[in-house]
This record gives sequence, C-alpha cells and structure tokens, in this order.
Amino acid sequence: MADAPPSGVELLTVAGAKLENNGRITFPRSLVEDVIAGAGRHFVLHGQNPRHDIEPWGEKVYFGTAGAAVYMVDARTGSYRDSTVKDLYDIARTVDALEHVHFYQRSVVCRDIPVPFEMDFNTCYAAVRGTAKHVGTSWGEPDHMQASLEMLHLIAGGEAQWRARPFVSQSNCFVVPPLRFAPEACRCLEVAVRAGMPVFLVSAGQAGATSPAAIAGSLVQEVAECLAGLVYVNAVRKGAPAIMGPFCFVSDLRTGAMSGGSPEQALLSAAAAQIIHHYDLTSGVPSGMTDSKLPDIQSGYEKAYNHALIGNAGGNLLYESAGMVASLLGFSMEQLIIDNDIIGATQRTIRSIDVDDDSLSVESIRETCLGGPNHFLGSPQTLARMQKDYLYPSVGDRSSPKEWDEKGRPTILDRAGRRLKDILDGHFPTHIPVDVDDSIRERFPVRLPRELIRTPAQ
Repeated sequence: MADAPPSGVELLTVAGAKLENNGRITFPRSLVEDVIAGAGRHFVLHGQNPRHDIEPWGEKVYFGTAGAAVYMVDARTGSYRDSTVKDLYDIARTVDALEHVHFYQRSVVCRDIPVPFEMDFNTCYAAVRGTAKHVGTSWGEPDHMQASLEMLHLIAGGEAQWRARPFVSQSNCFVVPPLRFAPEACRCLEVAVRAGMPVFLVSAGQAGATSPAAIAGSLVQEVAECLAGLVYVNAVRKGAPAIMGPFCFVSDLRTGAMSGGSPEQALLSAAAAQIIHHYDLTSGVPSGMTDSKLPDIQSGYEKAYNHALIGNAGGNLLYESAGMVASLLGFSMEQLIIDNDIIGATQRTIRSIDVDDDSLSVESIRETCLGGPNHFLGSPQTLARMQKDYLYPSVGDRSSPKEWDEKGRPTILDRAGRRLKDILDGHFPTHIPVDVDDSIRERFPVRLPRELIRTPAQ
C-alpha cells in the first residue's frame, strides 16, 4: 500500500508491517492472519434507542441507506435539484418510520452548506436528530470530528455513556484504489478508533477502472485493501470494531461509467460478503444502486435481484439499499418508500421456511379433509399464521383490476407519495430532549432551522 500518512507508517510498522525502499507498506502473511484472529467480532451497532440495536454477524442481514447523492429527484417531473440539510433530515425521519430499513447511513450531501467543517457537523447532527436508529456518517478532516464527538457525548449523557453505546459509526474511504492509502481519511480513522466509534472500512474500486475488470481480480484487490484497513484499525487499538466494506463497484466497459444496478454488481457484492463471512467478520456491501434515473420498472428489477442475491448470500449490512437512483447521484423519497417494500420482501426470502410438526400441517390436512370443510380458509392454523408466515406490502398493490379501477387506478408512485406525506406531516422524532438540543445549538453552528424539528405539541 502506498501513501500512508506519517502517523500510519509509525502505527503499522510498530504492528509488524514493513516500510519498503519504494515507500510502500507491505503486510506479512503472519501479521494479517494474527490481526484477523484477534479482530473485533460480534459487536452490536447501537441505536439511540436500544430497540433499534442490530447484531451484524453470522447469517444476520440488515438493510440501510448510504451514499453521497448530490441531487434530490422529483419522481413526478423527473427534475433534479441540489440536496440540502433539510433533505438529509427528512430522509432520516422517514427511515426512522420505515419498518424494514434498519439503519441510516448519510445518503445526501448538504450542498447548501459550503463550509466543509459546518457541512460535516450538520450532516451528523441532522442524521442523529432525525432517527433513533444507528447512524453512519463521515468527516473530511480529523479536526472536524471533535465538535461532532462533543455533540454525541451531550446526546449520550457523557463520554462514558457514549463509549458504552456508540450509536454513530464512521464511514471511512481510507483507500484510493488501487492500493493507495487516503492520508486524511486515515487520520480520521485514527480519531474514530480512539474515540470508541465503529469504523466502516470502505474500499470503493470500480472494476475496469480502479480495480481489475476481471470479477475475481476486483475481489482480490478490494479484499486485500480492506484487510490492510483492518490491520490499521487494530494497530490503533486491538479488537476495535471495524466493518469490512469491499464496495466492489462496476464499470459499464462501453463507456467507463459506473453501473450500480448491473448483475455483475450483485455478483461482486454477494461474493465479497461470502469472503468476509469466511473470516467471521462483519461485512458491509452495496446493494440497490439502480442505474435508472427515476422510480420505475428498471429501478424495481435492478434493486430486487441485487437485494435477493446479496441478502441470501449473507451480507451482514447492505448499504445504499433504499432511495438511491442514477448510480448514487440522485435520491428519491418515493423510491425510499418503495424500497422499503422490496427490502421487506427480500427479508422474507432470507428468513426461509419454518419446518416443525405444526408447519408440516399433517393434522390440519387430516381435519380439513376428513369431515372438515375441504378448504383451509378460516382454519385455526391459517389465522395463526397470517402474520407469522406472510408479509404484506405497504405500497404494493394486490387488488383486483376491478377494485383498482374503482379506486381511480392509483400507481405505485401515488401510493408511495401518500405514505411519504403521512410520515413527513406527522413523524417528528423526539428522542433527543429539547434541553439537549438547545445546548447543542448554543455551542455549535447548527444550520437546520429549529422550527423544522419541533412538533406542534412542542
């Protein structure tokens, strides 16, 4: 690996890596194997509310947002506009209300805040203000993190309480593929680890551009980069929580443009998750980055086959899974609502089929066929399993053509828009007490207007 910052060179060489004459850091096999053996495992990603805690290890699968979209998309008109801090907050509180989206990774850039420090701080603030679920975000400079950490300590009730239940993780693109460290990001990594914050180690090579075009070769490079990041984290503090994030992106080799919804993307993410699972480490991989510019048939099928393959391959944390369009350039609120349905359906396939004496149904079949009504409608087993075994879509339509026509032929965008309006009109999370929020606003440059976060009752 090239371009390690001086602090990283010192940390890594003390840990057993070697500084070569050409300036690159190399990692002996024994060092990597020892780090894998002693790495942090089976760590909880906490929410501000414990009911949102998630356990991303083994065969457990969770879906969340992510990305750094620079545009918000109007699903009706197809127009794109710059994203703002209000958008980020509105996305967070929508995620807070969605039953199948488990965590909120920062998904848009606050383009209305030009000062980098203020943008980093307000991104973190708007995210933790908008949802009590686990939050992920990033910082451009180590100094930018200090104010955010002070804010997180205030929300948690103190530094000790924060360290006991860190409810924010750092998304860290510590590497510039191929095989080069990103010095500023590495310094941010050091700050996060020392502060007790889980680190999401993102290696975002693009096959055919910044990683090999061969599927296997792209995996080789990006898993190696993530292992280098894992050594780095453990050189700062042994056993610190780190999420392995081989974000193996895909190029359309006809143009060189990123293709987020391709079948190759699904293969790469599924394979990367399986490799990380082999190490018994927590995996974080992308899924759901459609190439379509709007919520439409293309976005639906691209998201569905990516989620189905990657989720059933055992990816622990599926990032980018809700709201993204245009290969991560845009975010659609209606798509977020629709994706909640797609994710729920995918989760149902991951849960598989329960098999026990009751579910095999021999007695139910006997009772129905021998003296029974010869159908299972209304049977005790049917009523008992209506909610246990079956998932019902929130905005998907299962009505008959006649019923649909009588309702005015609503589209999925109509139904998604209605649910979105209900959430945005009525869901204002109150998990951060008013006095704590006031204290944050007195000390730091909060750019989200106070009136946007208060419910009428407040």
